[in-house]
Amino acid sequence: MDNTWYKEDAFYQIWCRSFKDGNGDGIGDLYGVLDKLDYIKSLGVDGIWFSPIYPSPNADYGYDISDYKNISPDYGDLDLFKKVLDEAHKRGLKVLMDLVVNHTSDEHEWFKESKKGDDNPYHDYYFWRKGKGKDGKRPPNNWLSTFEGGAWEYDKDLDEYYLHVFAKKQPDLNMDNPKVREEVKSIMRFWLDMGVDGFREDVITFISKKEGLPNGFPLPIATGIENYNKGPHIHEYLKEFRHDVLNHYDCFVVGESPMTGADDALSFTEGQDKELDMMISFDHMQADCFMTDTIATPFNLKKMKAAFTRWQKKLYGRAWNALYLENHDHPRIISRYGSEKFRNESGKMLATMCYMQSGTPFIYQGQEIGMLNNHLDSIDKFKDVVTFNNQRLFKKFGFSDKKYLEIANKTSRENARTPVQWDSSEYGGFSTAEPWFGVNPNYTEINVAQQEKDPDSILNYYRKLLKVRKENPIIIYGDYEEHYHESNEIYCYERNFNGQKALIVCSFADHTVTFRAPKGFDLTKGEVLISNYHDAPAKKDICALRPYEARVYLYK
Repeated sequence: MDNTWYKEDAFYQIWCRSFKDGNGDGIGDLYGVLDKLDYIKSLGVDGIWFSPIYPSPNADYGYDISDYKNISPDYGDLDLFKKVLDEAHKRGLKVLMDLVVNHTSDEHEWFKESKKGDDNPYHDYYFWRKGKGKDGKRPPNNWLSTFEGGAWEYDKDLDEYYLHVFAKKQPDLNMDNPKVREEVKSIMRFWLDMGVDGFREDVITFISKKEGLPNGFPLPIATGIENYNKGPHIHEYLKEFRHDVLNHYDCFVVGESPMTGADDALSFTEGQDKELDMMISFDHMQADCFMTDTIATPFNLKKMKAAFTRWQKKLYGRAWNALYLENHDHPRIISRYGSEKFRNESGKMLATMCYMQSGTPFIYQGQEIGMLNNHLDSIDKFKDVVTFNNQRLFKKFGFSDKKYLEIANKTSRENARTPVQWDSSEYGGFSTAEPWFGVNPNYTEINVAQQEKDPDSILNYYRKLLKVRKENPIIIYGDYEEHYHESNEIYCYERNFNGQKALIVCSFADHTVTFRAPKGFDLTKGEVLISNYHDAPAKKDICALRPYEARVYLYK
């Protein structure tokens, strides 16, 4: 199948619980999605990626799945999903589902069966192990969970431990068991046969564990990960899924792979036998943190530029990039890399900086109106298992609850999970009932309805930006060359394709800076395809860039 259509498409990510409540129970649902399909189409995107909407106890808000072939009652049912799918397709919108097969919920029938004993056929669907020590009460190894404490949970009825590299209600599947891999293929076929256009595969490079599950290096925050990140059979299993299922459908898959660099990504995404069509990079999201969003550091523009440049240069002509600035796992980008004071300018600049590169754009709900981080006054108002696990960790290192609240308000992924702000009515137009999670109080100033009426809004800028991509193949297919990589204030790169050149200039400063064009570029002779200010004055090769200004020049 020639599925290269994804290279010219852009996708809108929906985290359904906070998108739009259509039945008045305070929880976003598929009724709300159905109601907003015309809005989504109006953005200029070509498809939707749904974060998990399957039945789930919500220990990790949908990423703990209890039934892979159904829809959560919180969001609707299969008939409603099929209607959303049909209506999306009528509008020319493709639909991606989240595929979460590293782990299930502990309330999945497979896991319930596995707990009945080692003679049960489902017992080997998971990693059950006897404890160590004379009394058998020590965990099988020293691995730590990414979300909460140790990676092993003891079951007193079985007198065994099960592995969970995320929350304890997310037991890891044993992908070494061929029956488990057949289950994964069955899940894929179920949704693809229904008409879904592909998958975003959650932490897909964690699905192969090292034989024997050996102890990990004794590090305080990452013990064991070297034994399951890109494990021994990862390529074998992904090739199996590709050969047996994916190659038989007109679909594409994008893989999420923490701690994967551009070189590693090529081993998954390059060539005719590629296992994944794209890889989601984390590198550019670490310009204001160390390893994880929670360990915050000052924003470092050079670090961010270097990350983008690595992926653009290494993958060009060999594989394909996934371009994103926000998703359900990260705080809001204006609050991180931009400026809340210059929200309008920096929101537009950041979008220009990212989506004028080569790759497929992914835009997260609310990003297109410049939603910001929320600031809660109590830890009790948070909802996420990760937030509370981090609180326990920070407490061990001597941080007070008051200090951790400051950290959580800045770094928690829950900043991206506040309800979408549709208008200035109560609850931001998200629901007629009190929402499951608090609406950011700034909804009266930042909302879709207000920005629809404002031609200079971030929302309307996103529409223009995606239109520029569609109308200029150089933006989609051109090569990439960074200039002034040592600058702490300017990100400048060029694109080249079929005799054309484009110059993208972005200021990350909150004050005016002087910009001199790279050799060979005359700013007065380039066509300004898009800019986040009304004009773009320049003298030949020099101009004054205003706070967070962005310009895209085309040279034919």
